[in-house]
Amino acid sequence: MEYKGYVAEVEYDDTTTVLQERVLNTRDVISFEADSASEMRRAFEAAVGDYLEFCAERGEEPDRPYSGKFLIRATVQLHRAAAVAAARERKSLNQWATEVLARAAQG
Repeated sequence: MEYKGYVAEVEYDDTTTVLQERVLNTRDVISFEADSASEMRRAFEAAVGDYLEFCAERGEEPDRPYSGKFLIRATVQLHRAAAVAAARERKSLNQWATEVLARAAQG
């Protein structure tokens, strides 16, 4: 489920028979619950709205979902192998790695 760029994961708690959700793509903790699937979206959107409102009231920038940039630490051998694979396809290492990650993420 996605709202304003925030993505939620839903889990069913068999003990309490409640749907528990949490936002995945932020460092801040945003969680919420719903008693039914029909209430889930409303609870998610309300939780994100409350979070954004809370940040505004405090004069803080909310933690935004990912910038699109990240650093990968790899061995020298993996770095070399990836660079060679990218060169074989006549692509930059960034373009090649982005395509490989996209395929793996869809997986």
